[in-house]
Order: sequence, then structure tokens, then C-alpha cells
Amino acid sequence: MKIEVWQGDITTLAVDAIVNAANESLLGGGGVDGAIHRAAGPGLLQSCEQLPQLRPGVRCPTGEVVATDAHELPARFVLHTVGPVWHDGQRDESALLANCYWKSLQLAEKLGARSIAFPAISCGVYGYPLYRAAEIAATETLAWQRSHREPRRIILVAYNTATFKAYQQALSAAGQTLDDESEAPRSSDRAIAAQSLMPAF
Repeated sequence: MKIEVWQGDITTLAVDAIVNAANESLLGGGGVDGAIHRAAGPGLLQSCEQLPQLRPGVRCPTGEVVATDAHELPARFVLHTVGPVWHDGQRDESALLANCYWKSLQLAEKLGARSIAFPAISCGVYGYPLYRAAEIAATETLAWQRSHREPRRIILVAYNTATFKAYQQALSAAGQTLDDESEAPRSSDRAIAAQSLMPAF
């Protein structure tokens, strides 16, 4: 198995879990967060509202992850994680972003998910440098796949060509050989894949 790289709309993927790059309130926002809420329907917001608040306005702290049903999405679960806002790289941004990936995979394993798709967490309005974020995504997902049985199918979803190439480069640098499997969705996904310029958090 290899980490897959796919360019398109994460909300169309029929996987067990998709990861939402959320904000701490979990009440929806722009970018991929807004797109996932729109595609999932109002039930997703209701599920998020039912999650406990850890402090005023915060249901999920930065670097953590919580799960809800996926409602009208073709996935089974949505794993909501809050990526770090990029400042200067000296405020634990890399550790917090790594937590987003690793803890999402841990929760997916606990839920029995065999497949999971990630957006480019923190690479939109949160300002994380694209290639640095891609390096963390590649390192964490490859390390997980080498040491755990599930979820075995891990997809890094790119919202544009630059992100797609950054993922490819990062995976190659981390030791994964690129081939056709990492450049296209499987046949079951290709029929519903749609190109998207949707920015991510």
C-alpha cells in the first residue's frame, strides 16, 4: 500500500472517513470546512452543536480531533481537526499540525475505518507554508501506514495543482516511489471526481 495523492473535491470520496479542517467552534466556516458542511447537509452542524464545549466557543482545541457522522456525504464519518495558524514556525506549529494527522488516524482506527482522506490542513487562510505542511502530511501518514494495519488506504486530497505537486514531492522525499496509483483516484472514485479550487484551512 502507498499513500495516494488525488486532486479533486474531498466531499465526493466514498471513504470511511474524511477529515475536516475545522475551526475550534466546529460550527462551520469557509474553505473545505464550509464545503463539507454544505455537502453533508444541516445534520452535520446539529451533530457538531451537540458536542460538549471544552471552554466558551471551543469544542475542539488546535491539534485535536473529534468525530461525527457524515450525514449526506458518501463517507461514514467526518473527523474534525483544528490545524494551527502559521505565525513564524516557533510556536509549536509543526507539532500541532503533526497531531492533526496522527490523532485523526488514531481515531479512524478506533472507529474501524479502513480508508481516510485528508485535505491540506492549515494551508489556506491559516497560512501554513504549503511544502512544509506537505512534508508533515507525508511523514505522519507514511509512519502510520508502516506501523499500523488500519486505516490502510490513506488519501491526501489536493485542491489545486500546486498542492498536488507538493504532496508528490514530499512523499518522494520521505521515501515513497511515485507511480500511477498515487496520481489518480481509483476507478470507483474517478466517475464522481470533480476538479476543485476550494481552499483549505
